[in-house]
Amino acid sequence: MNLTLEFDRGTLLISPRDLPDDCIPAGFVRDTRAGGRLRAMALEYRRALATLIRAGYTVDDRARAYRQLNRRPRETRVPYPHQREAHEAWLAQRRRGVVVLPTGAGKSFVAEMAIASTQRSTLVIVPTLDLVAQWASNLEHAFGPPIGLIGGGSFQIEDITVSTYDSAYLHMDRFGDRFGLVIFDEAHHLPGESMSQAAELSIAPYRLGLTATPERPDGRHQLLDTLIGPIVLRRTVTELSGEYLADYETIRIDVELSESERMAYDAARAEYRGFVETKGIRLGGPGGWRRFIEATSRSAEGRAALQAYLAQKRLAQASQSKVDRLGELLQRHKNEKLLFFTAENRAVHEISRRYLVPVITHETPTAERRAILDGLGSGRWNVVGTSRVLNEGVDMPDVSIGVILSGSGSVREHVQRLGRILRRREGKRAVLYELVTADTAESYTSERRRAHEAYR
Repeated sequence: MNLTLEFDRGTLLISPRDLPDDCIPAGFVRDTRAGGRLRAMALEYRRALATLIRAGYTVDDRARAYRQLNRRPRETRVPYPHQREAHEAWLAQRRRGVVVLPTGAGKSFVAEMAIASTQRSTLVIVPTLDLVAQWASNLEHAFGPPIGLIGGGSFQIEDITVSTYDSAYLHMDRFGDRFGLVIFDEAHHLPGESMSQAAELSIAPYRLGLTATPERPDGRHQLLDTLIGPIVLRRTVTELSGEYLADYETIRIDVELSESERMAYDAARAEYRGFVETKGIRLGGPGGWRRFIEATSRSAEGRAALQAYLAQKRLAQASQSKVDRLGELLQRHKNEKLLFFTAENRAVHEISRRYLVPVITHETPTAERRAILDGLGSGRWNVVGTSRVLNEGVDMPDVSIGVILSGSGSVREHVQRLGRILRRREGKRAVLYELVTADTAESYTSERRRAHEAYR
C-alpha cells in the first residue's frame, strides 16, 4: 500500500485512512474532521516515518519541506574536549539530546558543530530578543549570510534562522515543516505549557537542547526527553573551572539591619505572619502562595498583610547596610570589573544614583543595554548593576567580581549569576560575594539557592 504523509498546521496526516489498526504509528488517532484520516503532533514525524517504512509501506513524504544545506564554517576552530565530547555524544544519540554545560563553557560552539555536521535547514530558538541578535551575529560570522530572524517585528525565514520562544510557539504551525534541525538555547524554558508547542508542532528529526541547569521546580524538565531527547552530556562548573573556566571562590557576608530597620522589619513580619497563621496558610506547602494572595484580596486586613510582606522583604533585600557594604567592595576591587545583582529595579536604581554607575533592567532599551555592556568591555567603566536580566544567555565582557545583593531562592538563578564572572583569563581568580541580611528570612533563601555543588 502506498501512503501519503503530510504536514498540516503543526500536525501530521496519514492518507489513506484505512490503515490497519495494528500498523498505526504511535501518537496517531483517527480524526473525524479530516475524513477519518490519522493525525498526530508534528513531533511524531521521525518515529512515524521509520515505523511505516519498517512495516513495508511506500511513503510519499509531503511533510518534509526542509532542505539539505552546504553551509560550511568559514573558519576552523578546535573545540575544547568537553565541546567535542558533547557533539560526539549527541551524534551517537542519533542527533537528539540535551547538552548541559555551565555558563561560559561554549555551548553555542557545540550548536555550530551540530549545524555543520547535520547540514539541514536549522532553527535556533532563544528566550530573548537580545539573544536573537547575538546568535544571528555569531551564526553569520560562522556560516556567512543570510541568517533569518523571527521575533521583535521581524519575520524572515532562511536556511539558518533564529527565533524567540514566543514567536516559535505562536507560529510553528506555519513553518514547523521548514527545519530539519532545531536548537533550543536555554532549553529549560521549553517545557512550559505554552513554550512546549515550539517542539510539538515541528517535524524536525534532529534536535539539540542547550542549558546550564535543566531542572525546573515544577518537575516539567522530565518532558525534555520527549521534546528534544535525553541528556547526552553533563559537565559542571567544578569540573571545568581552572582549565576551561576561571578559578573562583564564593564568599557569603552577613550584614545587620540598622536599629530602625530592625524595628520596621520585625513589625512588618509580625503583621504578615500573624495574618498567615490566622488563616491557616502554609506558604511552603502546595498552593500556599496562591492561597495567601487570594486571602489578601478579600479584606483590608489582608491587603495590609500583603503590604507588610512586601515591606519586610524590601528591608531584607535592600538594607542600608548592604548598600554600604557594596560601597566597601567597590573600593576594594576598584581596579577590577564588577557586576552586581539585585532582585528589583527599585534597588538597582537607588544604588545607581548613590554610586553613579550604569545599570541594566528589563526596561533598558536594547541599544542602551548594548552600549553599557560594550562600555564595560572596553573599560569605559568598571562597574555595572543589573536586576535579573543578565542572569542567562547574553555574552558578557570579562568580569572578575560578582556581588549578589538580593535574588530569589532559585538554584538556577544563583548558578547563572556565578557563570557571569567565569570567563577564563590567564591568572584570573573570580570572586562571587553574596550579601545576606542576618536574622531575616533571607538567610533561608540563601541556603536554598546555594544547594548546588558549585557552592560546596
